[in-house]
Amino acid sequence: MQNPSIPRHRQPTAGKSKTLGMACLAGLLLAGATGNANAGYKLELTDTSFISLGMGMRAAAIGRDDGAPDSDSWGTDFDVQNMRLYLSGQITDKIKFTFNTDEIFGDGPVDVLDAIAQFEFSPSFNIWLGRMLTPADRIEMNGPFYGLSWNQYTQPLYASDQGGTAGTYGRDDGVTVWGTMGKFQYAIGAFDGLNGFSNQSDDVLIAGRFAYNFLNMEDNPAYYTSSTYYGGLGNILTLGVSFQTQDNGTGSAAEPGDFFGFTVDLLSETVLDGGGVVTIEGEYKNFDADYTLATTPTAGACFCLFDGDSWFATAAFLFPQEVGVGKFQPYVRYVSNDPSDAADSDLLEVGVNYVISGHNARLNLNYSTGDANISGYRGADTDSISFGAQLQF
Repeated sequence: MQNPSIPRHRQPTAGKSKTLGMACLAGLLLAGATGNANAGYKLELTDTSFISLGMGMRAAAIGRDDGAPDSDSWGTDFDVQNMRLYLSGQITDKIKFTFNTDEIFGDGPVDVLDAIAQFEFSPSFNIWLGRMLTPADRIEMNGPFYGLSWNQYTQPLYASDQGGTAGTYGRDDGVTVWGTMGKFQYAIGAFDGLNGFSNQSDDVLIAGRFAYNFLNMEDNPAYYTSSTYYGGLGNILTLGVSFQTQDNGTGSAAEPGDFFGFTVDLLSETVLDGGGVVTIEGEYKNFDADYTLATTPTAGACFCLFDGDSWFATAAFLFPQEVGVGKFQPYVRYVSNDPSDAADSDLLEVGVNYVISGHNARLNLNYSTGDANISGYRGADTDSISFGAQLQF
């Protein structure tokens, strides 16, 4: 069972000496991450308190059709897509904290990813306060490290994933109440949401996610999700419903509009008798962004969210046989975006994961073709091939 106070990476290995743990803590925090980084570290302070350290990175080589500066040749890009440092700890068995960072290389300085004061009273009732994931659909709760496909962000996302005006990396400042009751999981919170633009009255964003596990329970920190467990949890069938709403949450100061979005997502994972694992994932998303684009003064003055429908489906098979140090998991994913005020778009991704240690060590090779992207509106119709590596501890 993962410790909920250590979000989105495996709990670091216990049993390290306090001297080694203190050296690693000092090295990371004071000397800029020097020293050996081959394992996670956990510094036990008392019988009930500790500090844990970890990291995660994703890097890829990407080739795009007509992606070169001459717009006629294949373009090649070597990209470190994420570099995250994880710091979390426990003060008592009910009071915990999380502080994580992320650097998107080439896009600016290191950003605060999470800064959470965690009051965890029981499995059924907990309160988080600070900067955290806003409850949303599965692909946004996965983060980039816990998706099945490499390019899961090719459909419209909620406001906190729109570049920083209403949060960033799917995170926002606010409070979330979450818990589990039997096979039912819930999370509901209030957040800043959009600041400025159409929200001159400082209305808050309300977000919620509710899920029911028909078979085995999913095992994630708090209300987070994953899109595959590589068969490690047995048979899974989970239905999730999420929503976000904010008065004056879209549009411009001159033409404000309310925003409401909801999502229904389904995850099925079946372990076959021979050890192979079949994973099916699907999602339907509907956004209602109530503003009139024609009346906004300029595009830069509008926080213009997607309005319309979107859906995707993914199917994967994890072969039971190890080849070298890992197992192959081929998959196919199709996404379709249908805005109410523009032409529709779609994208097909065909890929294979080479799974070495679950979400902590995997390689990916994929080919994608289509014109769907994170905005939900039609982009360039592009073919691309990428090879990526993901590591966490």
